[in-house]
Parts: sequence; C-alpha cells; structure tokens
Amino acid sequence: MLGLAKRLGAKILQASTSEVYGDPAVHPQTEEYWGNVNPIGVRSCYDEGKRCAETLFFDYWRQHKVCIKVARIFNTYGPRMHPNDGRVVSNFIVQALLNREISIFGDGLQSRAFCYVDDLIDGVIAMMNSGDETIGPINLGNPEERTMLELARLVVDLTGSRSGIVHKPLPGDDPRQRRPDISKAKDILKWQPRTTLEDGLRRTILYFERLLKAGGAPDQSYVAG
Repeated sequence: MLGLAKRLGAKILQASTSEVYGDPAVHPQTEEYWGNVNPIGVRSCYDEGKRCAETLFFDYWRQHKVCIKVARIFNTYGPRMHPNDGRVVSNFIVQALLNREISIFGDGLQSRAFCYVDDLIDGVIAMMNSGDETIGPINLGNPEERTMLELARLVVDLTGSRSGIVHKPLPGDDPRQRRPDISKAKDILKWQPRTTLEDGLRRTILYFERLLKAGGAPDQSYVAG
C-alpha cells in the first residue's frame, strides 16, 4: 500500500493502535513514549506488527516524501460490532443481555479508556483533513478511564441484567492500564471525544438487543467461555 501511495502520489493513513505502548510504564501515554512491549510474547504479533507498520510509514515519508498520517487508536466500541469478536464491550453486553455470567480476566482492576465509534471517525477525518505537515503519530481515544469491574457493573446496570461476575485467569502480557494523552489531537486537530461512556453504551446495547431479537444469537459456547 505504501508503494501504491508513492506511485500515485496519494495520502495514506496508518490505523495504528495503543498496543504499540505495550504494558505502559508511563501513564497516561503520550506519543513520545516508546512503549513497553514484549517482542516474543503471546500478544506480540499484533503489537509488533503495528509498530513495524509505523516504522515503514516513516521510512517512506523520509525516503520518498509520501504523505503519511499515523493515528494511534485506543479502545473503540459501538453499534455493528460483531457479537463474537472477543472484544470486552461486546462480550460484556451480549453476556448481560443473555443473563449469563460476565467473564472478567484477572482481578478486574486493569483499566482501559473507551471511545465511541462516531467520535473516533470524526478524529480520523480530522486527521486526514489536516495539513501535510501533520503526519503523527497522534493518539485518538477517550481519556475517560474505567476498570474492567466498573465497565461490567455499568453494563449490568444499563441492561437491567441478572448476570453475575466470574473471574478467570489473566492472559499473558495483558496491560494493566491504558489511557491516551490527547493533547496533540486537541491542539493540532481541534478534536476531542464528545460521547460519554454511558451514552455510548446505551446506543451499543440497543443495537445488540435488536440483533439478538432478530436471531443474530452468538455462538453459545464462545460467549459462555
């Protein structure tokens, strides 16, 4: 894709990720932080793949003057997520709507910051509409931080679910905390998220309610596990 952008003189976006920061020793994470990633861990294929992509983008910018944009996207959620995609928001909502036990890995005190999809799209558009001198990387995410326990309890409350919470072993290299510093996005792109977690979850829950009623029930064993 970089070669194609070079040949056509096209602007190209790298949808990078907060995973480049690994299990961060700096909190919140700024774009200047180089990260704390295990290059041979169970999560490293995704983490290092994104880090490698950023490297290639900047090499093409330096060597070939390709117009690049690198956005580091933090946890994003919203309607049209797949019920079996394994993401924490969709997992919690589907489990809650089916009144099944909500699975939390570890003690549930690990934190994330969740950005509603509409806000994220606005950020990506702002990034692409910025001047050619704005190449990034720029963090795009919501700095409102919640623990997994807080998220699970909020989903149960908003769905009126009878679900309980069960704890399962924590996967290897799972980051303990993650929250973006979006100062650059505010200053350069004039962007910041506007949707609260509660409002975004309500819209997402409504989508999954309609999906399940329409017969789009997820695989039973997957959600239960």
